[in-house]
Amino acid sequence: MILRATNAAGFKRGTSLLGATLALLSAASFALNTVTARRGVVTGTPSQAMAVSVPLGVVCFALAATVMGDIGRLRSFPPAAMAWMAGVGVVHFVVGRYCNYRATKAAGANLVSTVLHLQVVATLTLAVVVLHEPCTVLQMIGGAMIIAGSIITHQQRVHPAPSGADAGDVFVPHRLAGYCFATLAALAYGTSPIMARIALADSAPGQGLLGGLIAYIAATAVVSLALLWRTSRQNILALNHENGRWFFYSGLFVAIAQGLFFAAVSIAPIMFVMPLLQMSLVFLLILSRWFNPHHEVFGRVVILGVATSIAGALSVSISTESILGTLTIPDPLAGVLRWRL
Repeated sequence: MILRATNAAGFKRGTSLLGATLALLSAASFALNTVTARRGVVTGTPSQAMAVSVPLGVVCFALAATVMGDIGRLRSFPPAAMAWMAGVGVVHFVVGRYCNYRATKAAGANLVSTVLHLQVVATLTLAVVVLHEPCTVLQMIGGAMIIAGSIITHQQRVHPAPSGADAGDVFVPHRLAGYCFATLAALAYGTSPIMARIALADSAPGQGLLGGLIAYIAATAVVSLALLWRTSRQNILALNHENGRWFFYSGLFVAIAQGLFFAAVSIAPIMFVMPLLQMSLVFLLILSRWFNPHHEVFGRVVILGVATSIAGALSVSISTESILGTLTIPDPLAGVLRWRL
């Protein structure tokens, strides 16, 4: 059954403020997850990261649901919604996260971040097709700007090592592998919010915690299957303390981010929540400079690409009627801006 989501202009102002706060906190937590995961995969492997971060999500969500008093409602969780959230776990936490780790290890978080944020384009497209949420001209322009920001970022050159410095100190990204895996991750990340919205639409934030717990349990079950293969088992067991520490931080922050995200989409439309998550790009640039100055690509082109993507995200989130009510716009142009898909 196709669910009709609430129009972003139609939900209450109090809900809007809470949804925006949850989305921004989620964006900051996602950025912390990215920089700590990047630090771990410098010498660790994506499989090791999955083995630590995914089961940790079960613990975090179970504790959160218990503290909030919602764990007892797990038995009454609708079966259809449970199936959707289990699918979210496989698509997002297994396929998306593994591809994300592969991309980050290959090309660094800064370069692949704008590719990963193409998930917004995928999500907006599916929100129109599946959830029947309206898509305005501004949102389509914003989606194009996000794509443009991704293309701009790819033009950043890697500066050679200074004279007398060790060339090994300069991070050289493997762009093709990074971009390919980032695109796969973006498709997975772009699909899962639609599944979560179908499962959690018009429910309480506490349902978001239970939904996240179900998703993580399903993902952990799939990841556990990797232990059946000897090569994979040996890889995971070779995890050292230093990498394990960073993967633990990554798993903790991403669990917090996902909890905040599921709570946000349980009370606010996808069209409202997803653009605000793009602010994680700002947090990522700042935190990457702090945590991983020698393991990322920095430069003006990267900043320009990120700024373009953020501008696109803001265009997606701004209400057309708010602009028309604030600015004096000729009627023909106003008519174009009011057009909806």
